Amino acid sequence: MFSIFKKKMTTPPIAKAKPVEHFTDIEPFINYFREETGIDFANKKAIVTNKLIIFCRSHEIYDFDTCLWEVKKNETLKQELIDTFAVNETYFFREIKQIKEVIQKAKSIHSKIEILCAPSSSGEEPYSIAILLLEEGFRPDQFHIVGIDISDKVITKAHEAVYNKRSLHRVEPNLIYKYFTQSGDDYILKDFVKQQVSFRRVNIFDSGFNNLRKFDYIFSRNMMIYFDDETKQKAKKILKNLLKNPNEPILFGHADMVN
Repeated sequence: MFSIFKKKMTTPPIAKAKPVEHFTDIEPFINYFREETGIDFANKKAIVTNKLIIFCRSHEIYDFDTCLWEVKKNETLKQELIDTFAVNETYFFREIKQIKEVIQKAKSIHSKIEILCAPSSSGEEPYSIAILLLEEGFRPDQFHIVGIDISDKVITKAHEAVYNKRSLHRVEPNLIYKYFTQSGDDYILKDFVKQQVSFRRVNIFDSGFNNLRKFDYIFSRNMMIYFDDETKQKAKKILKNLLKNPNEPILFGHADMVN
């Protein structure tokens, strides 16, 4: 008769077993990434392994083989992986001497000047070129710049054109005032500069890359540092095919080391 006062017995929750992780052989991933993007991580295995483990765990994947299988069949996951491993830090007016030399050469061109930045990263380089062209007296209808990159993440940031003070540390205050609008800690590039640059997500090794227009000048800075020698020469040949004048040199960065 006193059973109604007894506590109802409940079954204790069963602890969920922790998945067994198997993060061992990074080589298949490095080979796949090289084939897809040209980027060679062979000398950065420890860094790549740590970043890939974090990537896997964030997607509840517990071994590299499964990760690679999922990436190959899921284009969205593949792009997220590329965004994770191919994002470069840059800033305005980087290697500015080279840009100024090109602008002086461009003054002799009497048609609309077409410039390619490959890669464009988050937009600092192509926007730097646009600002310096405007500062040299070029009208907006006299030039256009195309920026390309394999990362959706940086292309989105380039379109937004919102930067922090660190990105502008080499820009003189009068130019910041002229070309940016400050909002709190952010600096927003003004629309009349943004309109001079268009961006596309594209891999230079894709078959459709050569469908881009021809360019007077091509900047390819801080991309070759990720390629082995064979891939560097392949990339150089691809870029050369997009020059209006085949005798014009590709403008590599100081760290790219391309003969």
